[in-house]
Amino acid sequence: MDKDTAGTAKGGGSRNIRLLLEYDGLPFHGWQVQPVSPTVQEVLQEVIGRITGETRVVLRGSGRTDAGVHALGQVANFHTGSTLSAATFTKAINSLAPPGLAVLAAQEVPAAFDAQYSAKSKVYRYRVLLSSCRSPLRAGRLWHVPYPLREARMRLAARHFVGRQDFSSFRSSGCTARSPVRTLRSLTLRRRQDVLAMELEADGFLRHMVRNIVGTLVDVGRGRIPPGSIPDLLAARDRSRAGMTAPAHGLFLVAVRYPGFPSWRSRC
Repeated sequence: MDKDTAGTAKGGGSRNIRLLLEYDGLPFHGWQVQPVSPTVQEVLQEVIGRITGETRVVLRGSGRTDAGVHALGQVANFHTGSTLSAATFTKAINSLAPPGLAVLAAQEVPAAFDAQYSAKSKVYRYRVLLSSCRSPLRAGRLWHVPYPLREARMRLAARHFVGRQDFSSFRSSGCTARSPVRTLRSLTLRRRQDVLAMELEADGFLRHMVRNIVGTLVDVGRGRIPPGSIPDLLAARDRSRAGMTAPAHGLFLVAVRYPGFPSWRSRC
């Protein structure tokens, strides 16, 4: 292992380290540090502090994920005075992190890089298990929907969400975003055997936006909401008019994209 010169005791420093993270959302109470523990941010800050000897580590994520939401490609960054190489950070963090959390890669980036504000877009995937029988081995990874869905109707409805729109009808009452306007770049539905995957890419997402869109599409598939009514639901700007909220455990943060950075793959 590289010799560590931790820098200032409080943390921070001239180096900016970017992390690519994968985690199981079930053991954590979401991303952000909060009174209810553990959270992903809290655990990683404590681990990084142990490695660097810095007492005040600030880890910035690309965005918050709720309790139960998983990540295949969450991105975070922190500033440090440590001279540890990026590769050593990957190994050291993984040696101390709990089993449900791993660093897939790390790299040093310019000081101005910010995991949240430098992001160009995010990709989420939601998976639904379409089966009359539940699957104990896949529990906590998919939303089990035991009734048939009319997928053609869902695909018709999905088209209406794409574009720059006010998504007030599809955000939670606790959402604190200043503006409800987002650009949804794509929304695709893919069926493979008994799993229906819905993938969404946008310049940003409001709280519960993906889960509310998915829940509404499932209601469309059940015949509860007409596919052509989506524009009216968007125009209403009223959460009570849209469909149900899909459970958190079917949701995965797949990727965060940044201008000037090529697609980032695991190197561990």
